[in-house]
Amino acid sequence: MDRTDLSRRSLLGLGSLAALSIPLAGAGTASAAPTFPDPGSSTPLSAIRSYGDMVDQLQALARSSRFPVTVRTLSQIGTQESLSEQGRELYVATVGSGATPVWVQGRIHGNEPYGLDSTMSVLRSLATSGAAQWARIREEFTVHVIPVYNPDGSEANIRETVLWDRAADAPRLDAQGRQQRIDLNRDWSPTGFVARESLAWYEYWTRVKPAYALDIHHQGLKRDYVTGEEITFSLGISLAPGGPTLPTLEGGAYDVLTRQMQSHVWLETKDYGFVGIDKYDVGHGTVIDIRGGVVSAMMLGLDHAGLNPTGHSNPAVFFETSGNTRDGNIGHKARGKMVRQNVLGLTAWLDGLADGSVFQVDPTIWDDQIPGTPVLRYLTDWGGVIPA
Repeated sequence: MDRTDLSRRSLLGLGSLAALSIPLAGAGTASAAPTFPDPGSSTPLSAIRSYGDMVDQLQALARSSRFPVTVRTLSQIGTQESLSEQGRELYVATVGSGATPVWVQGRIHGNEPYGLDSTMSVLRSLATSGAAQWARIREEFTVHVIPVYNPDGSEANIRETVLWDRAADAPRLDAQGRQQRIDLNRDWSPTGFVARESLAWYEYWTRVKPAYALDIHHQGLKRDYVTGEEITFSLGISLAPGGPTLPTLEGGAYDVLTRQMQSHVWLETKDYGFVGIDKYDVGHGTVIDIRGGVVSAMMLGLDHAGLNPTGHSNPAVFFETSGNTRDGNIGHKARGKMVRQNVLGLTAWLDGLADGSVFQVDPTIWDDQIPGTPVLRYLTDWGGVIPA
């Protein structure tokens, strides 16, 4: 994609799709990642874990875990919509006995695979490790882990899901005879909830009422504008800090807490030699203020179909790791470190919330120390591209 032409980008296709970014000079210089392997030019699809692999791993973990893990489908839980468009079961695992629910999800975009690996790795540690940090997380939280939010897109290796005519067992077509596809990360909005998965996961969210949430994505290959060094891991807040939306929520509390969350993650991961870390952007001084994304809608307290009458909301953030299957730049030899940086970040996030250290972090670290582009404009799904 030509990074110099914003007009060529579809607002509904951005987010991690558009993150092949070359940022402008920002608040700092990204840490070098000299030991991060070149992912190569081919994507070994056979080496990527499938939906079936996830089901097998969840069931095995539930049987053999040292600490209790509950694995259920939304059909078992009883949401009104409980299957994917093509009829696949939607799985969630819970672990921990704490009174505070926490939501962790991966693979909302089917061609961004390592959210599955990363969430499963953390779930396994929660289920098996007696180490102090994992015990603390289990005692403080009940963690709801959704390793594959979008099973149909994952199996098809596409970003979206395909709307499905179950009677004909075939894709629904538009007026031009093309498959109708929906980006599930733009479908939690007053004009959305087109896909069955969106309705199912939204209802589950209204039941869980999590206190915090985190979503794991991929972006394209990215380099620091100043140093040319690889950026392998970007920290995202989908309602832009200090932007047109986030400061208006909860008296500005989420605007502060999301910066504290991601600043804590940065402090805990920046000194690993293989992690090149910055703030997420979509290039050219442009950051997102997307209200129809899942973690954005969580912060907005969206009430759809009367399922959230109390207006529950929660702060939420996301991670973006290098590469994706669409662009063929996620070679298997880089897999271990792509997953590892997500695991480090997710572990730091959970433990920092559990022990309270997140709340002691200076939120201005987000603005003043973490590398990133100067914010010149906001890319929105509600007002186009607007100046900062």
